[in-house]
Amino acid sequence: MNAESDEWGEVVAKTTEAPATGDVTAAKEPALGSRAPHFIKRSRTLHVSWQVGVFIVGLAVVGAGIVMLPLPGPGWLVIFGGMAIWATEFVWAQLVLRWTKRKVTEAAQRALDPAVRRRNIILTTVGLVIIAVLVGIYVWKFGIVMPWKIHE
Repeated sequence: MNAESDEWGEVVAKTTEAPATGDVTAAKEPALGSRAPHFIKRSRTLHVSWQVGVFIVGLAVVGAGIVMLPLPGPGWLVIFGGMAIWATEFVWAQLVLRWTKRKVTEAAQRALDPAVRRRNIILTTVGLVIIAVLVGIYVWKFGIVMPWKIHE
């Protein structure tokens, strides 16, 4: 290496490109913050009214999802849809969605583990056998009696 070589600078630049924590996924995630169009971000009042509108629409969707939890419908899916609407404007919702996505991915990876799959299959089979035995005992003891009277 001679004194005027820029080789050291290239090496330092190559080593500092990667995140120091070793977390490669952090570089792939989009930046946090508002995704409103630029002309809306330029005006403070327009941007605040945009955020209020996004909040109200997201709140309506999340409220509909909460109503769907005890009623028929895809409650959790609608709630996460409302969170995704909020995540277009609010950093806290973006962080919640990132955390949720990370946890779901970890759970999916754990579920694909052969030992965990084998355990889940065994537990499901044992549970179904126990339910079948209990139903068999009930039918043997009481017979099949319909709760309504059709013959009358």
